[in-house]
Amino acid sequence: MIQKTEDFHLKIAEIKKKDYPQLKTLMDRVYANLGGAWSKNTIHTLIDSFPEGQIALFDHDKLIGMVLTMRVNYQKFSNPHTYDDLLGQREIIKDDPKGDALYGIDALIDPDYRGYRLGRRLYDARKELCRQMNFRAILAGGRIPKYHNHQDLTPGEYIDAVENREIYDPTLSFQLSNGFIVKRILTGYLPDDKQSKGFATLLEWANIYYEPQEYKPNTRKTDVRIGGIQWQMREVESPEELLQQVEFFVDIMADYNADFACLPEFFNAPLMGLCESTDQNIAIRFLADYTEWFKNEISNLAVSYNVNVITGSMPLFDENEEVLYNVSYLCRRDGTVEEQRKIHITPHERSAWVIEGGNKVQVFDTDAGRIGILICYDVEFPELARLLALEDMDILFVPFWTDTKNGYLRVRHCAQARAIENECYVMICGSVGNLPQVESLDIQYAQSSVFSPSDFAFPHDAIMAETTANTEMVFFSDLDLDKLIHVRNEGSVNNLKDRREDLFTLKWKKKAKQSVEDSSSEELKENSRSVRDGDPMHNRATKPF
Repeated sequence: MIQKTEDFHLKIAEIKKKDYPQLKTLMDRVYANLGGAWSKNTIHTLIDSFPEGQIALFDHDKLIGMVLTMRVNYQKFSNPHTYDDLLGQREIIKDDPKGDALYGIDALIDPDYRGYRLGRRLYDARKELCRQMNFRAILAGGRIPKYHNHQDLTPGEYIDAVENREIYDPTLSFQLSNGFIVKRILTGYLPDDKQSKGFATLLEWANIYYEPQEYKPNTRKTDVRIGGIQWQMREVESPEELLQQVEFFVDIMADYNADFACLPEFFNAPLMGLCESTDQNIAIRFLADYTEWFKNEISNLAVSYNVNVITGSMPLFDENEEVLYNVSYLCRRDGTVEEQRKIHITPHERSAWVIEGGNKVQVFDTDAGRIGILICYDVEFPELARLLALEDMDILFVPFWTDTKNGYLRVRHCAQARAIENECYVMICGSVGNLPQVESLDIQYAQSSVFSPSDFAFPHDAIMAETTANTEMVFFSDLDLDKLIHVRNEGSVNNLKDRREDLFTLKWKKKAKQSVEDSSSEELKENSRSVRDGDPMHNRATKPF
């Protein structure tokens, strides 16, 4: 079992002939009792015939899972057949280039990588292939390896018990959880399969988008589901307790098949209540000590639950620069992690916590669109979102924390403006409740929302979803990225296209001021000391003890 997932770098790709040695090793290990791996000739022939259907999951360059697929005639293989009907001479898999359905031959995951729901990813990739190439369905002959333990039941009774979750079968239960249905029982499917007593299930996943006509595949994911967590601040006894709350909500996001889950700004602020000092400067640095741990743990959750997670924000103390930042992490479900530092620091953050602003914004490529992250105050500066829009951003995530309604309305109205002027989707996600034991974060006000451009293709009020104000809850919105292409090119107005670049331009001036990275450690120390000791706002922001 893999102990750490922070070093994961998962990638789905077509299986190549050069991958056969790894494939053979994996199949020999998994199918030790069933004859081991397919021959090199069998795999190479299948790759030559139907390369798109042979899908592998890699961790870096290591092959850790795969599905093998052939094309078949639906009418023939949706009726009774045996495993031998799939094979020709010398174990050549009889792929049918004229077939109108896919047939799942094999699916397996390295035993060391089980428990992270990686098999679901491979199945999802095959389903997406089915949609894109306009196949009617995915068929498969499924083993029932636990049937030999229940010989008092008929195959039909056994399948009913598995469907009713009275019996767990590792193969059939997994297929059912992935949307397959049992169409019929196959007798004598694989006579040598003693565990299944020669029986198998004929499984089918129907492509509801199938159209019996020529179809041009579309490789770009266009339907994206985003989820937000309107987080209630509450006292906690430990970081582990708070992480349990995070996992609870990420699990919910996974249950609803969300592509993204977003947490609010400073979601882990309750831990500041565990700090023995009431000095805000000390408390925020106490909180920063947990940031690396939370980043790694949430990355593990992103991989395990197959959800891209925007971690709201957390304070990060850069030991090299000796500077404190407000940072949001994008924890992708492939195991990679990237960060976005808050650019504009509020007067309170600057005076009470001595937080510095970052100096870079970027668009992140994900498996569900191109996204940007702006933390709270940043969304009130239109230049940042416009720079992201010029890099083809689809969705902007804005984790925020506001204490009063007027502060919240600044974030809300500015975020909605960003959605309209940049013709993109914008999610704002905040926290509610109160933390009497935490200075400066004692009250919260939020009504989290998802905004769209304002045009006929979108809701009349340009609000895709919104929560009940000041109530802990989750919310979801299904986004059609193709609508963004339409509105940017054929909308009632074209905010991006109609910019008068003959009169004005917008660009990032990297040398506008000395960056934090270019500052010496002595300069950084001096700057921090001047804020701590000399800024009168510091005293005003600090509450009496």
